[in-house]
Amino acid sequence: MPATIRDIAIIVLALESIIIGAFLVILTIQVWQLVRLLRDEIKPILESTQETVGTVRGTATFLGNHLVNPVVRVAGYASGVREAIRTLAGFRRSRAEPSGGPPSPNGRGASEP
Repeated sequence: MPATIRDIAIIVLALESIIIGAFLVILTIQVWQLVRLLRDEIKPILESTQETVGTVRGTATFLGNHLVNPVVRVAGYASGVREAIRTLAGFRRSRAEPSGGPPSPNGRGASEP
């Protein structure tokens, strides 16, 4: 009786080893196909993406040099001129009205109640 159980256990373990070996072969084939897919399919996509990134980088540099920088420079000059005009206009106003505004009816100052 124990010899029969031992023989059945050996047969079950042998069949299990054969099944596991077949699964390992299938797994190895799947990994090989995945590597081939990555090499043949994904690599051209990555190369195309890198080319597109280079084009976008060049476009952004061109626009920065030929559009954004001149607009920023003109906006800076316009802001400077606007502040100069405000300063000069404010300077004239403060000379004409030394108290900072018309006198209040109570005779104190424009800012006092």
